[in-house]
Amino acid sequence: MIRAGDLDYALARIGARFGERPGEGTWRSLTVIRGLPALLDAARSSSLQSWVVGIASDADPHAIEAALRSNARALAEEVRLWMPAEWQAAVAWAGVLIDLPFAQYLARGGATYAWMDDDPVFRDLRNGVPVSGAAGRLAPLAGAWSDPDGFVRSWCTEWQRRVPPEARADGALLGEFARVLNQHRTALAEPAARDGVLPRRALVSRLALLYRRATSNPAAAFIFLALCALDMERLRGELLRRAIFPRFGVAA
Repeated sequence: MIRAGDLDYALARIGARFGERPGEGTWRSLTVIRGLPALLDAARSSSLQSWVVGIASDADPHAIEAALRSNARALAEEVRLWMPAEWQAAVAWAGVLIDLPFAQYLARGGATYAWMDDDPVFRDLRNGVPVSGAAGRLAPLAGAWSDPDGFVRSWCTEWQRRVPPEARADGALLGEFARVLNQHRTALAEPAARDGVLPRRALVSRLALLYRRATSNPAAAFIFLALCALDMERLRGELLRRAIFPRFGVAA
């Protein structure tokens, strides 16, 4: 019998969730819905239902963002608990990526906002370097507070430290995963990149192919979380467009 903490168990659960991800048909059906309440109803009847937990039909943009962050943190924690003990620290660290842009913004001296008081992580970050409370999950980035441009580099260094030594020695799939993400970041930084829609669609395709090669490898957990993050990002755009421009919810 397999159970939580066994790799086979984790990969089976991840595989089931991967199979439930929304296809293009689902996305097309959402894009033609004009209002936020109707969009939420449709999402709750689809494989996106876990992403809209906690979002009310009259939610403002801050409430939508807060719910999405909470649901992303919950998903990473769920995957962490599925994984064998030696992989849990690396998966937990993948879960902090949802908070990285906000932390970097604050490290650069960005102004604080009232909505941060309602977020368990950013409430503790308003006063500076993460050391305790919910913000303690970002404590390994404390050194990056004096070098905000190095946040991603610091995150990668800590993640590599948490990956089990045997995987670092023979981590072809993890290495390819990292290269795919780095190539995507480079492409988005190019002056010719007018928007991120096509590069993100290309990234989803590349990661889905890579996931199918990793179905018996711990790398599957990280690829799956990356794909889920892209799903969340796409849904976020649909939700916020309708919340901010309720009369013009459908893209031209």
